[in-house]
Amino acid sequence: MGLAERRKTLGYSQEKLAQLLGVDRTTVGRWESGRIEPQPPQRRGLASALQVTLIELDVLLPQPRAASQEATGQQSSDHPGAGDPDDMIRREFLRILTVSGALTTLPLDEAEALTDGVRRGAPSDFARMNGHLWQVYQLARSKGSVYPIVRDQLTTLNEALAADTRGNSRPLLNAAADLFQLAGEVAFDANRYTDAAASYALAASVSKDAGAFDLWACALVRHAYVDMSEQRYRQAAQLLSLAERLASRGDSTLATRHWVASVQAEAYAGLGDLTGCERALDQAERVRDLTTDSTNGGWLRFDGTRLAEERGARYVQLGRLDLAEETLTEALQQTALASGQSYRRRGAVLADLAAIGAKRRDPEQVVLYGREAIQLAQASASGYVARRLQALCSEFGPLAGDHRVAELGAEIATLSTQ
Repeated sequence: MGLAERRKTLGYSQEKLAQLLGVDRTTVGRWESGRIEPQPPQRRGLASALQVTLIELDVLLPQPRAASQEATGQQSSDHPGAGDPDDMIRREFLRILTVSGALTTLPLDEAEALTDGVRRGAPSDFARMNGHLWQVYQLARSKGSVYPIVRDQLTTLNEALAADTRGNSRPLLNAAADLFQLAGEVAFDANRYTDAAASYALAASVSKDAGAFDLWACALVRHAYVDMSEQRYRQAAQLLSLAERLASRGDSTLATRHWVASVQAEAYAGLGDLTGCERALDQAERVRDLTTDSTNGGWLRFDGTRLAEERGARYVQLGRLDLAEETLTEALQQTALASGQSYRRRGAVLADLAAIGAKRRDPEQVVLYGREAIQLAQASASGYVARRLQALCSEFGPLAGDHRVAELGAEIATLSTQ
């Protein structure tokens, strides 16, 4: 059943459905023909009107394809410039490699061969391309710069799945689940929660179809972060409980179950459960007992290196300030920029240390750590760090009357969370 059939089953005309959603009738027609896709703000309303979930809606939607492409084989307006779309995807991928400097060890001719393999729908090349994109994402100061190539890679991967005639569907599904998680990470960092949740839900659905339990569990973990960002800790805990069960069915040599435990600690802290939080953190610490092959650098990166900052952040949540400061000071040393760690990680630790100062009514500590965190947020354009700093402002209380803290708050207000 497609989108039009579902609409007719419910007794809606195109005009009636358009009226319900506040769009033009021609927009509904273009959705049904696959010429365009509903935008993220429209998807929830459309799913609700058709009485389906977001995942079911994606099944109903046809593969988007511009009319000009169908008629002439030309590229759509989503790909400006001359040349066919495959060549543009190749050039865009090579451009990002050059700009990011993330893959200097990958020779240009190998990169070109890799993109040729992707165009042919080779599953192994999709997996390798995804791995490179995760490296670009991790090292990019501005995470949003990765979005265009992720979008194009998803388009190419969808076409490969539709055209699969060689029994490669499972590895292609694995690649799709991987890439949907990366798309969700880009959206989450930009504070686009609806887009992130939709990407993670798709990743979970595709992982389920592929029978990939570790991928599936990681998609649910990332979805739980969306709930926790809105302080829906109980819903997050429920998702993480399911992720824990899935991880237990996955590869025991991977770090999946330990990452689940680490994120469960955050949910328990949000619920005020110190015992549950520390128990989960202790479980997460056991990742150190695994071999060096327990991560893949892409959709699974948890290796225990962030546990000090995670534990410190949980103690802040729980109001255990002495424990938090000791742990976060250690974490700050671990996230020194000279060691190559990310601006995002160091910025989050600094924001937590500033929050401790706010809780103690210590303006010097607030300003010292808060100002450095602002500099990192500006340098990285990270919506995540900006969001953490905005949460810090809510802790100021009486300190807001201090002119240094007030100036800090004014600087934070200029940061973009997008």
